[in-house]
This record gives sequence, structure tokens and C-alpha cells, in this order.
Amino acid sequence: MNFSQTYLRDPNDLPQKWVDAWNDRDACSLANLFIEDAEFINVVGLWWHKRNDIWKAHDYGLKVIFNKSNLELRKVTTKEISIDVSIVHARMKLTGQTSYGGVVSPADRMNIFSFVMRKEAKGWVCVSAHNTDVIPGKETNIVNEKGEMSSVDYRK
Repeated sequence: MNFSQTYLRDPNDLPQKWVDAWNDRDACSLANLFIEDAEFINVVGLWWHKRNDIWKAHDYGLKVIFNKSNLELRKVTTKEISIDVSIVHARMKLTGQTSYGGVVSPADRMNIFSFVMRKEAKGWVCVSAHNTDVIPGKETNIVNEKGEMSSVDYRK
């Protein structure tokens, strides 16, 4: 795959670019938001270390798991770390995930992305991203004796 780095005028532009590329099922445009040696951690902890790996994972995901999905940007906040480094947090809503197993019509999901952005001579680029599911009413995960994970709330 031949990539062409996307440079942004403002780090806040990244979440909308992500959403647009996702909804267009354009894994190459997603990957172009990242530098060559970027890091990406998905919601289940899969960790990719290069732009090409980010592209491969999303190319597969957008064709199989999320081929009829829609991603909606809900909220963006930015924390400037220095004049050339910012962390952008984005809350998003995912609908239309592909059915799997006994789940015929998967429910909507909320997530929060953390994007680490660096300013270069041509503009802002993403060096790292972490995607986390929001699980309403839960405060952590726990793994039982069988190795099965579930989300729990110790306050209840």
C-alpha cells in the first residue's frame, strides 16, 4: 500500500477526519492520518505499531465487522502539552456493527479516542491513538476463573 501522510491545520480536525474516512470505509485515508511508525491500541487491546498495520486492521474491520456501520462524533476536547504536542480526546457513537454469533442486531456503542498529535513543518500528524469503549454503569473489568471478562460495578 502506498501511503500519503495527511497534515492537518489543527489537531482538533483529526476526529472529524477519522469519522469521515470511517463512514466512507476508507482504511487508506484512516492510515494516512498517522505517521509511519505510529502506535494504535484498539478497544480490546490489540496493539499495532506501524501505519501499514493500522491500515491492514482497519481495512479488514471496515469490510467485515463494520461494513454497514456509522460513526458519529459527539464531543472533542484538546489538551495542549506543548506548542507542538497535543492530546485530542473524542467521544463517538458507533451504530450498525455487523451481527455475530447470537447477536442479530448489535446495539449502539459509545467510545472515547485519545489521539496524540505532533506538529510538524507541514502541519499536525497523529503519532498514537487509543480507542476505549464506554460501558454505562460500570467502573472496571474483571476476569473470572474461566478467563472470561465482564464489566462490573463494585458499588452495587
